[in-house]
Amino acid sequence: MGKRILVTGREGQVVRAIIERAQAYPDIEIVAIGRPKLDLGHPETIESAVSALEPDLIVSAAAFTAVDQAESEETLATIINGEAAGVLAYTASRLDIPIIHLSTDYVFDGQKSDAYTEKDHVAPLGAYGRSKLAGERAVAFATENHTILRTAWVHSPFGKNFLKTMLRLAGDRDTINVVADQYGTPTSALDIADAILKVASNLFHSDNDAMRGIFHLTNSGKASWADFAETIFDVSERAGGPCAKVHRISSADYPTPAKRPANSVLDCHKLAITHGVHMQDWRTAAECVVKYVLNRQNVKKECGE
Repeated sequence: MGKRILVTGREGQVVRAIIERAQAYPDIEIVAIGRPKLDLGHPETIESAVSALEPDLIVSAAAFTAVDQAESEETLATIINGEAAGVLAYTASRLDIPIIHLSTDYVFDGQKSDAYTEKDHVAPLGAYGRSKLAGERAVAFATENHTILRTAWVHSPFGKNFLKTMLRLAGDRDTINVVADQYGTPTSALDIADAILKVASNLFHSDNDAMRGIFHLTNSGKASWADFAETIFDVSERAGGPCAKVHRISSADYPTPAKRPANSVLDCHKLAITHGVHMQDWRTAAECVVKYVLNRQNVKKECGE
């Protein structure tokens, strides 16, 4: 018997990636729901909208993701990322179904020298991180049947993201200034989608409590934003696309309303051991996405489908 997965949002990078990747799962139906039927800015709309669709699992993917904008709109960010996430989890509990909730590396302050594990202390530096941490806590409070996946530096062929911005700017500029002293792991939304579908399948087929809780989900490896940009341009140039020279600058030379963690690399061993999710290197994932963006006709071939 097939399973229905309700995914919040319709236009987000991860949502669109899930819809695409789920085509490989004939026994899974994806229902993406967003405004006006389900408006996370108005949490009172959530329970009735979700219940009417009778899902077997909820993926809480939609969020307020504008990191700098959150500094001036923290109340709204907290409603969407915190309160609404809690209502989704409460609804999942009432329906007696699991919820997979997406969170962020920005719950950490970036002071650790190596990769963060799920047991490390959380201390977000800005409003966005605080709102996402509020969501984690609200989800965990509302239901034990939750799986929280923290991810980072998401890029994809869909919507707006750093990778697509670099390709766009390279069409107009010879040199681009990129921050070189913030480290994390660029992560493909396509790979996130594959991981979510794997985790969902595990939750459908196992009552193992170890599969619930908090997990880290990123591609493997470590990069600065400048490293990421150089890789994007290297792949693009070899594929006949736009490229530019990267001028490495410090974060002090590129002030933003929100302070970012200097290091937000996540240790993903727990996810690999518990759910069997093994993420590829960030460079390989980025190459796939760059080629996808440059030549959509060859999507399935380039991305290994």
